[in-house]
Amino acid sequence: MTYTVAASLQEAVFTRLTSDVALGALVGAAIFDALPGGAVPPLYVTLGPEEVRARGDGSAGGAWHRLTVTVVSDGAGFLEAKRVAAAVSDALDGAQMSLGHGSLVGVQFWRARARRETGGDRRRIDLIFRARVDDGA
Repeated sequence: MTYTVAASLQEAVFTRLTSDVALGALVGAAIFDALPGGAVPPLYVTLGPEEVRARGDGSAGGAWHRLTVTVVSDGAGFLEAKRVAAAVSDALDGAQMSLGHGSLVGVQFWRARARRETGGDRRRIDLIFRARVDDGA
C-alpha cells in the first residue's frame, strides 16, 4: 500500500476544480479545500473525506482513492446544487491530471448522494470519485 500520492492527488483535484471555467461560472471562487472561518457563501464546493485502499501491481505501489467533493446550496430546491454537481462531475470524470508525485491512472465518477442538511435549509450533494494512482513515477 502507498499513501504517498494522496497529497499530490488532492492538489491536482483542487487545481482542476478551481481552473474549470464552467464550474467557476456557477460558483465563482467558492471552491474550498477547507471552509473559511466565519460565514460561508450560499453556494459552494468543498473537498471532503477520502478513503484509500492498497492496489499495487508488482511493478509499483498503488492505491484506489475514493474522494468526496461536496456541493452545498442555500437554494430552495436541489436544482442549483445539481447544476453545480454536474459541472464538478464534468470537470473530474475521466480527467487527465498531472501529479507532483506518482501518476494518475484514471478517475471516474462512482456515486452521489443528495440530501437536505439538518434543519432543511441547506441542500448537500456528495459526489464520490474513484481514482487509481501509481507511486512508481
